Amino acid sequence: MSINFCTIASGSGGNSAFLQVGQKSILIDAGLSGKAIESGLAAAGACPQSLSGIFITHEHSDHISGAGVMSRRYDLPLYATHGTWQIINRYKSVGKIAEKNAVTIDVDGVIEIGDMQILPFSIPHDAAAPVGYSIYAYGRKVSIATDLGHISDDAASHIYDSDLILIESNHDIEMLRCGSYPAQLKRRILSDIGHLSNVAAGQFIKEIFSSRTKHIFLGHLSQENNHPMLAYETVRNILTAGKINVGIDCGLYLANRKLISPVVTLS
Repeated sequence: MSINFCTIASGSGGNSAFLQVGQKSILIDAGLSGKAIESGLAAAGACPQSLSGIFITHEHSDHISGAGVMSRRYDLPLYATHGTWQIINRYKSVGKIAEKNAVTIDVDGVIEIGDMQILPFSIPHDAAAPVGYSIYAYGRKVSIATDLGHISDDAASHIYDSDLILIESNHDIEMLRCGSYPAQLKRRILSDIGHLSNVAAGQFIKEIFSSRTKHIFLGHLSQENNHPMLAYETVRNILTAGKINVGIDCGLYLANRKLISPVVTLS
């Protein structure tokens, strides 16, 4: 049995990732329009009718804006922490979610869907109760953490020894500091509950890299404070300095802000 993964989009304009395990599939976040998510799924060779649910990382609009539409259109359960639900329920843009589809999850509690075991873990971000996810199936592990100001010990322990990692590589520090963002927004992004820089992402990957780690996706790249090749080369150079050879020891991919990424298969 195989595991297929791709990002449908990843950035401040919207985030959503697709994971298929055997006959079951899920989305992690739905921060795009329903039409965009449907188009992304079609490009990945999937359809929304095959989904078993949507797992929400946190309540920011670029992660939930299409969640309500997809839930109502395809009768999909939405999984989120209690703190996240408290905020989502205030958003008119999400709309009414059927009671049976509003599923509350606990940090470090396991959700089983088909052959998947899905484990939410806390991440440091300026949201109510944000989480990343590790998904286990067929002896493989996929970990996703796209919005986090720093790597906490708890998050690192959950992400370690993953076969595939989607990690935030949001900004180049100098581009951000010299850019046009207001000072308050710059401070928020650079804070411990903001977003990871390219350097921080590269250093973290180098530190937790294991012989199992074969696929690394860099996500949530800023349009204003980053360039795709800058993020790629920054992380690649850090890994190379740590004697990790991209293309030999692992694949390194950029999650596009608007288009689906390559579909990676773990078998």
